[in-house]
Amino acid sequence: MGSHTVHTEKEWSNKPQLQHNNPLANTLLQKLDYDQLTNCMRCGFCLPACPTFQETGVEAESPRGRIALMKAVADGVMQPDQAFRNQMDHCLGCRACEPVCPADVKYGQLIEQARDAIEDHPEHGWVVTQLRKLFLRGIFPKQSRMKLLGRLLGFYQRSGLKPLTYRLGIMKLFPKHMREMERILPDASHKGVIERLNTTVYPAKGPALGRVGLFRGCLMDVLFTETNVNTVKLLAEAGYEVFIPEAQNCCGALHAHSGEMDLARQLARKNIKAFKEAKVDYIISNAGGCGAILKEYDHLMHEDEQYKNDGSWFAEHVMDINEFIVKKGRSLRFIESGPNKPDGAANDQSLRVTWQDSCHLRNVMKAGSAPRELLRQVDGVTFVELQDADRCCGSAGIYNVTQPVMAGQILEHKMEHVNRTQSRLLLSGNPGCLMQMKLGIELHKPDEKMEAMHIVDFLYSRLAK
Repeated sequence: MGSHTVHTEKEWSNKPQLQHNNPLANTLLQKLDYDQLTNCMRCGFCLPACPTFQETGVEAESPRGRIALMKAVADGVMQPDQAFRNQMDHCLGCRACEPVCPADVKYGQLIEQARDAIEDHPEHGWVVTQLRKLFLRGIFPKQSRMKLLGRLLGFYQRSGLKPLTYRLGIMKLFPKHMREMERILPDASHKGVIERLNTTVYPAKGPALGRVGLFRGCLMDVLFTETNVNTVKLLAEAGYEVFIPEAQNCCGALHAHSGEMDLARQLARKNIKAFKEAKVDYIISNAGGCGAILKEYDHLMHEDEQYKNDGSWFAEHVMDINEFIVKKGRSLRFIESGPNKPDGAANDQSLRVTWQDSCHLRNVMKAGSAPRELLRQVDGVTFVELQDADRCCGSAGIYNVTQPVMAGQILEHKMEHVNRTQSRLLLSGNPGCLMQMKLGIELHKPDEKMEAMHIVDFLYSRLAK
């Protein structure tokens, strides 16, 4: 019998065995999935799908261009200079390129790997470094500190301090885009969904079809607590007992997108443990950005021997609230008006609504059709499809804060399409998108009176109870 040689995954890889003079180049070579870099056929199918390329027409602002830059650095053809760093930062991470890629290149993983490598060699100024440390490490991972932030922000919004800061001109000390975002922030609260419902277990209405766990999120539970409450009630109406694990924490999406992969994994471990111990049938997300990384905990944890199997279990059981109701829940009836109807909607014979996709809900969770299916079931509502609803709105986590110029251009073009729908309600399924849409309405004043709303809040307002 002939000999049989066993090859490791690393030995099969096409990754060049090089040593670069530049430390960042060496880190990129180590962290980038070189096989994914070489999978790109440079066909250009991604170009029309990419928002930054559509805005600029510059090859480097496309997925194909950014992959070429990554590969050039890994191959030692170019140095990762400031222009390289800027291009990695300019990517929205919307992943609209992935569904149209005939080679199934995992671009989202590549851009996160590149940013992870860059953060090993940071060149931030002192202010940015301290802000990243404060929020990414000091606040978002700790629910108690998120509640404190909600308490402080809520006090600012309701105590009279907010108008005082404007009268004294204090807000003029902040950049324009931050002043604009501050104006449209929802009312914050330190009382999350557990405190509002006064329980971690909410019973199903009627015989229970099963038991689900709610991923409450960090910002969701501070700025969109009502949406979390309505999510629990919708799930109960659909026939499921809802458990809300207190031990859960931030999903890690902002950390992964910002190059803080080790911290993202730490957060994932806590969430995996919390929901695994809860013995739930499904894990429900009502935020596209959170749901996407939860859905990819299998990839995030694939090198962790202790958690990779549970990470795969977790990812397989994550579902978006809309998709879950459509596929797993009891049939719900949505009527012309409800006790929590949107302002001004009581006498509408046919309320016009439109829908802005959450990029990660559509491109990663593959659940873009479910919200549309539910909206078409609501009595007395005319659903108007938004042109380019699948194109990013410019929020992209904190992109609208870190890249305000590009985010502003994208939002302006988005609102041109929104305006044409003449809709009363602009709905979305992600907190970042929702705030970006509120900002768009504030800045670009649609011809018709319009309100931005989370789809869960709208559906619950129309639920026949």
